[in-house]
Amino acid sequence: MFVLVNLKAYPCDPVEVATAAADVSDDSGVRVAVAPQAAQIGAVAETGVETWAQHVSAVEHGSHTGSTLAEAAADAGAVGTLLNHSENRLKLADIDGALDAADRADLETIVCANNPAQIGAAAALDPDGVAVEPPELIGTGTPVSKADPDIVTGAVDAAARVNGDVDVLCGAGISTGEDLVSASDLGATGVLLASGVAKADDPRAALEDLVEPLL
Repeated sequence: MFVLVNLKAYPCDPVEVATAAADVSDDSGVRVAVAPQAAQIGAVAETGVETWAQHVSAVEHGSHTGSTLAEAAADAGAVGTLLNHSENRLKLADIDGALDAADRADLETIVCANNPAQIGAAAALDPDGVAVEPPELIGTGTPVSKADPDIVTGAVDAAARVNGDVDVLCGAGISTGEDLVSASDLGATGVLLASGVAKADDPRAALEDLVEPLL
């Protein structure tokens, strides 16, 4: 199982979370990555944790003020990027362009989507992975695997029908090891979470609890 922690724009210490994630990954053997703000990618990467960008733009080098250039994210230490998170929705053409940009920079990609139908459309664009996240459950502490497990199984099936090589992650409300196990039982190969770690009083303890069932 792959654990990707999205720090969003939460007022946490990204280096503290990244250091905890690196240690938990090393101790457990579980793949754990952190996605900080673009300006913090370098500092997070220096901890040794697998580092992802929260977004890259569908642009090449040139006159694109305010864009996140994929090559710049990679140069700072990112090895992957999220795209189309529910808090940063993109048009289909922009998702496709951002995937091309990520490919130029050799970044792994996960495209987020709300439901199985959108997961199928995202998988058709040939990312490395997709993440199903019903927006109404994000940040609630109620995982989609409990609220509506059919969304997860439907997403897994939809991706498999289009592209069997695309990994499927489960997001929204993930916070405990039980949530991770439930996602795995439903066919997901990873989880995408944010507040369960980024807003935790003790991020290391939260991560240890998350991966404990896998040990």
